[in-house]
Amino acid sequence: MTDADTDAWPGKIGRTWQESEPWLDPFKRPAKEAPNVVLVVLDDVGFAHLGCYGSNIATPNIDRLAAAGRRYTNYHTTAMCSPTRASLLTGCNHHAVGMGLIADMGTGFPGYLGQLDDRAATLPEMLTPAGYSAFAAGKWHLTRAREMTQAGPFRHWPLGRGFERFYGFLYSLVDQWHPELVRDNGFIETPRDPGYHLSEAIVDETIGMIASARAADPDRPFFAYVAFGACHSPHQAPKEYIDAYRGAFDEGWDVMRERWHQQQIALGIAPPESRLTPRNQDVQPWSELTADERRVCARHQEVFAGFLTHTDAQIGRLVDWIDARGLGDNTLVIVMSDNGASAEGGAFGHINLRRFFQYHEERLEEHLPVLDELGSDRHWNTYPAGWGHAGNTPHKWFKMQTHGGGVRDPMVIRWPARIRDGGGISHQFCHVSDLAPTILEVTGVTPPATVRGQPALPMTGTSIAYTFAAPDAPTRKQAQYFELMGNRGIWSNGWKAVTRHYEGDDYETEHWELYHVDADFSESEDVSGRYPEKLAELKALWEREAAANRVFPLDDRNISRIALSYYLEPRNTWNYGPGRIRVSAYAAPSIGNRSHRFDFDVTIDDASEGALLAVGGRPGGYGLHLIDGRLVYEYVGPGHRTVIEAQGALPPGRRTLSIVFRKTGDCQGELALLCDGAEIGRGMLNEIWRGGPAGASFCIGFANGSPVSDRYAMPGTFTGTIHGVTVEAGSDYHHDPELETHIALSED
Repeated sequence: MTDADTDAWPGKIGRTWQESEPWLDPFKRPAKEAPNVVLVVLDDVGFAHLGCYGSNIATPNIDRLAAAGRRYTNYHTTAMCSPTRASLLTGCNHHAVGMGLIADMGTGFPGYLGQLDDRAATLPEMLTPAGYSAFAAGKWHLTRAREMTQAGPFRHWPLGRGFERFYGFLYSLVDQWHPELVRDNGFIETPRDPGYHLSEAIVDETIGMIASARAADPDRPFFAYVAFGACHSPHQAPKEYIDAYRGAFDEGWDVMRERWHQQQIALGIAPPESRLTPRNQDVQPWSELTADERRVCARHQEVFAGFLTHTDAQIGRLVDWIDARGLGDNTLVIVMSDNGASAEGGAFGHINLRRFFQYHEERLEEHLPVLDELGSDRHWNTYPAGWGHAGNTPHKWFKMQTHGGGVRDPMVIRWPARIRDGGGISHQFCHVSDLAPTILEVTGVTPPATVRGQPALPMTGTSIAYTFAAPDAPTRKQAQYFELMGNRGIWSNGWKAVTRHYEGDDYETEHWELYHVDADFSESEDVSGRYPEKLAELKALWEREAAANRVFPLDDRNISRIALSYYLEPRNTWNYGPGRIRVSAYAAPSIGNRSHRFDFDVTIDDASEGALLAVGGRPGGYGLHLIDGRLVYEYVGPGHRTVIEAQGALPPGRRTLSIVFRKTGDCQGELALLCDGAEIGRGMLNEIWRGGPAGASFCIGFANGSPVSDRYAMPGTFTGTIHGVTVEAGSDYHHDPELETHIALSED
């Protein structure tokens, strides 16, 4: 301690302790009446999906929260997951904190960093200094993909942004049965407990974090951020939840939209004069589908409904645990969705969403034999766009668009100590950026003036705490802009201007629509021709808001942005070993659609078996394993599985086992298996992934995540000895910077 430090210290330093006066930092406590806060985030759940918002999907526990609290009918998000989460945790607009699109798509401009600006304080960074415990469980998706590795850096992982504990996943989506998990600042192996499901584990872990903290300090309030992977694809849930909906959606999405809208009117969610918007132009009328198409589409919605009801059950478990301990009265519970329902399933849904992301087509005939398996760990399924449209009833368009279908979402708040008119409905316009200021107001915490030694970015949200005691109070917010991939919108004092943008369209000439949303709940009547002055006023306001919030430059690219921030520095060779190795998918050898070679330096005996290599899982992957003394290679491609087996058992001893793939055409080639340089097996791979299977770890000596092969029991630990592994990748990639590797860009 320097003399300057001593002079500034509140105590007194003498020559001995008898001549000195000690001083310790006091325990920080918020105001005695400050509530606990539980912030529950659902994923891709549309405005109409919850039972208390009009659907026939059972959500009794969320409905119970609504009956004791408040539903909001004019709550808005950013239309996509990472931007909404960034705004939610900071109280700022998403571009202002560097998250203009999802974290995977940072482009190096201030509004598109792919991570939170260091000058933005997060809720846990503000609450913990005031005396709160802060826990996060579930989805994060606020870290650049290239930093989601064991090497970090970790400053944009949950613990680096203020949370004290974390259990969940860093990515955008995850296998609910076999997730790639992180605990605190490290990856952990996928649980193998029979019947494990991530939604259940998220609640178990949240309860455990709260319980352990309160056991040590029962007077310390907590902030729990509970971000489910549900109901983002893949849609996966226990079969009994799915089968409970068998036949429930056979009438189709057109009938359900009409019925759900009428139920919304009956519930008071939508006004009696509200109109159902026309069917989105890219959704086929249900009446025009064939019998098989209807079977497929209906089953996909049954799976989604089961997924949502199962998630609701977990929310019920968490709330019941809180209430049983006498904490419910002074716990603020917020349940919200991050954006509208999705259209990513296309016309008939997908049984393997990875094929959609890499432009490998699926045929309807592939769905029919596996309908009863949908929702299990054998598929990465998602529903058709028609059901996304129904989920956004009565609004138009979807997630990723700035019309109501993308940005107008359900939100339920319960806080018995302050919201006493249970079952009430609030119609005030509010935005996800308003929730952090709300939480700070009710907890009595003041936002910091500086963050990490820099002036803090100012919050732009408006607290909605005023609505708790006055559900009919006038809206306090004055304006809110929207932008995502060129889709733009602006709300101000009951009017909304919005444009639906398609990639490549001219920003200057495309049509802006105008809606008087105070009188037109669903944005059903474009009145731009009637009120050109109002439209011009709102467009000018959008320009000012966009400039103030770092929206520019406008960028309508989608998948092509991934290559700019997805991978680590370019490499052609990798060296691993000895022993078991697990590498994040984002740092794994990049061999998609390229010639490559693996060499394994191993010692085996007659009893050796297990996985030498396992990458990806059932949705897509590849692996090399030893079974009954024979070397077996399996490749799980788009819609098929290729198995190449060696002839005869391997001789015991120290051996070099090799995989040699020679590309012979786009997404195809010949693969050979070698032992000490001699060929022992050969076969063709006729359709491989363009960008690699990704989505799950690269494992040497065992398997993690979902199984690449059913020939061994997970985790398939290799019982021989691995001394080292080398990987070499060629330069014969198919140059496609949208889907291929960083190397295609670096060597251009």
